[in-house]
Amino acid sequence: MFRLAVRNIFRNRLRTALTLAAIMCGVAAVILSGGFVEDVFVQLRESTIHSRLGHAQVMRQGYREFGQREPTRYMIESAEPVLKVARSLPQIREVMTRVNFSGLANNGRADLPIIGEGVEPGKEGRLGSAIDFIAGRNLTDGDAFGVVVGEGVAAALKLKPGNPLNLAVSTPDGALNTLEFTVTGIFRSFSKEYDDRAVRISQAAAQELLYTAAVHSVIIALTDTAHTDAVVTELRARLGQQGFEVKPWYELADFYNKTVALYKRQFGALQFIILMMLVLSVTSTINMVIYERTGEFGTLLALGMKRRRIFRLVLLENALLGIVGAALGVLAGLALALGISAMGLDMPPPPGSSVGYTASIRIVPWVLAVAAATGAMSAVLASVLPGRRAARLGIVEALRHNI
Repeated sequence: MFRLAVRNIFRNRLRTALTLAAIMCGVAAVILSGGFVEDVFVQLRESTIHSRLGHAQVMRQGYREFGQREPTRYMIESAEPVLKVARSLPQIREVMTRVNFSGLANNGRADLPIIGEGVEPGKEGRLGSAIDFIAGRNLTDGDAFGVVVGEGVAAALKLKPGNPLNLAVSTPDGALNTLEFTVTGIFRSFSKEYDDRAVRISQAAAQELLYTAAVHSVIIALTDTAHTDAVVTELRARLGQQGFEVKPWYELADFYNKTVALYKRQFGALQFIILMMLVLSVTSTINMVIYERTGEFGTLLALGMKRRRIFRLVLLENALLGIVGAALGVLAGLALALGISAMGLDMPPPPGSSVGYTASIRIVPWVLAVAAATGAMSAVLASVLPGRRAARLGIVEALRHNI
């Protein structure tokens, strides 16, 4: 039966070519759309990590739930135990601490509510590879009273590098403290909402501003994002009993999680649409083939071939077409993905961001497998009804087609 199915495939080369072309286009479309979506996920993930979140954060238990109302109550008085544990793990590339605060920024003419971070400039500069400076430069370890501001803050207060900026905050004791800083740079991150309110100063200046030596969080940067879950599990096991909680980046990135959920639903819907289009396209071709071969099926039935073998023959022929078409479609999809990636796709800023990016088509093994399965499955599904109709033909009526 296999030899007969192979011979039947090549009997009508035009019909075979049309069927293979439809399957190839569908498979290539799945590869390109899946690779594009995967690239969006990867770029969004790395931008989220390397703008400000890091791969993981360690903080006092309860800080995420109650720290917004009482930030000073959940500070880490001594970060050395956390730093010691983190530095002992080989997957960790960088460990840094941060002090968070909120207050008012004043340029001498207007006030603006801001959210601030006291950072270790050198380490933050290495982590924040996704932050672009549209004017000036980033903080350095020598900038004792330098400040970098988000693009929105600079626009609201009309700031330029070199301008003075006063920051006023409430200390843990309830007193009001203010210090004057010099703007060294204006940055743009992946999140426009963050840029509209964010300022960054050195950690020493933030601690002086707040009259405290404590920090709010320990930020961890890894050698590879793939190590995130393993490192978080290890840190939780070693720090959980000491009153600390460890959060991976994806638990802190609400925008990323919502975007991924949306794109996954869209990709699933697109894949279903492609499958239906393939089934309809291939079904049309198979119906024509079955009609043209009605006399042949009548002859086979008259010679004693059982009806279920006719049905199996039709399924086998189209399964072979589906496998060949899927293989050719994978090759075509790979070639197109490599070509498009070499040129790059300029994409506009996603919602909530002011930064565009260059997209590519990533070659993902599971997407290739799904695409190949979609192509093969479409041919098999499309042949079920025509195969049943061929198996139920009346012998006499079918033989009349030979006349």
